[in-house]
Amino acid sequence: MESTFEAVRAEALFASQLQMSQGPVDADVRAAVTHTLRRIGVQGCVARVATEFGEHPECASNRMNWALRMIRHAYAASCTPEVFVRPKALAQPAR
Repeated sequence: MESTFEAVRAEALFASQLQMSQGPVDADVRAAVTHTLRRIGVQGCVARVATEFGEHPECASNRMNWALRMIRHAYAASCTPEVFVRPKALAQPAR
């Protein structure tokens, strides 16, 4: 995974009620992540992922792959390096 944020978001989406068959759009994915993290927290998401991999590893693997693809798409714009660049208005003038 690319980052801790990506991992947490993917685990939250995995643990959410959102299903692949619903054909969710980016806003649905972000809402599901937010709702799930608020409802059960990071540790709850991790526990749910672990449980599913223990009980249904064949299905869990497919769901995690789906979750990662959806997270990478839904948060693509907010995860680009440009987000971490200091805005030009705040940049120090060259000396």
